[in-house]
Amino acid sequence: MRRVAFFIGLIGIAASACRKEDPTTPAVTPETAALQVPAGFPQPEIPADNALTPLRITLGKRLFYDPVLSRDSTLSCASCHKQSLAFADSITTSPGIAGRPGTRNAPSLANVAYQKRLLSEGGVPTLEMQVLVPIQEHNEFDFNILNIMERLERIPEYVDLSWQAYGRKPDPFVITRAISAFERTLLSGDSPFDQWHFQGKSRALSANAQRGLALFNSERLGCNNCHAGFLFTNQEFANNGLYETYADPGRMRLTGLESDRAVFKIPSLRNVAVTAPYMHDGSLKSLDAVIDHYQTGGKLHPNKSKTLQPFTLTARERQDLLAFLNSLTDFTFLNNPAYKKPE
Repeated sequence: MRRVAFFIGLIGIAASACRKEDPTTPAVTPETAALQVPAGFPQPEIPADNALTPLRITLGKRLFYDPVLSRDSTLSCASCHKQSLAFADSITTSPGIAGRPGTRNAPSLANVAYQKRLLSEGGVPTLEMQVLVPIQEHNEFDFNILNIMERLERIPEYVDLSWQAYGRKPDPFVITRAISAFERTLLSGDSPFDQWHFQGKSRALSANAQRGLALFNSERLGCNNCHAGFLFTNQEFANNGLYETYADPGRMRLTGLESDRAVFKIPSLRNVAVTAPYMHDGSLKSLDAVIDHYQTGGKLHPNKSKTLQPFTLTARERQDLLAFLNSLTDFTFLNNPAYKKPE
């Protein structure tokens, strides 16, 4: 129930951050910042109070890369979400300030604009609210957004950009909205698979990757039962039999329900080849290890998904499946200069 209270607290903070500090605050008439939505992707939903504009995205990117958000000014959002890794990390769990141990593997932020019920237990409904989580977590930034506001008010560049972007000083409303605005631009949809499937480039996907795709969607493997749609996730929650006994209670932290013990949000497989290690705790170090796990059908656990069944692969089939998973890597996204750290 403490976790539930924490999320209720987040909602209260976010709601108070939405209120205008002063009825005389000047109105902002934002210019449109058109997103480059990949072919085959729907338009993401943008909150009415956070229309995307170049200035808001610029401010959000600066904040995303600035360690000013952490208590000791040593960590930024980008410390755990690196562009070259599809805005994920390469270690089991990313440490917080003072080397405090992380609790879960850092997820990719690619296409986070489409994600619903954020975090592994799905307890945060919007990106704006999610920004508050690492700020307040003891083992992450261990800070308070009001203290961040006080810091930013002493930095003329942030004050000026905040007034230009949102018509108000860099308060909690601005901080949460700006970072979310930048994160909504992190759209990844130009992998070889996308070029073949959505863009009609018949030679973009190799023959073995096409065979791997057929395996992925086959009844024998059933990967698409959970990793479906253009995001390669159905955004539901499941236990995949990683352990018989879990140290992490998973979604039960939020709901308190025994049926949610060790149940976690199903991640997207986009750019999966560059986001190792895998699983909620980063315990599987390679895609080969992930395939090995699923071939067994998973360990016995009361909440294990009934869709998980053991299967066997020939050496060629394994290589075909790996070729398909590698075809989901979007090198344009990984190297897009629009996402790089500001000079």
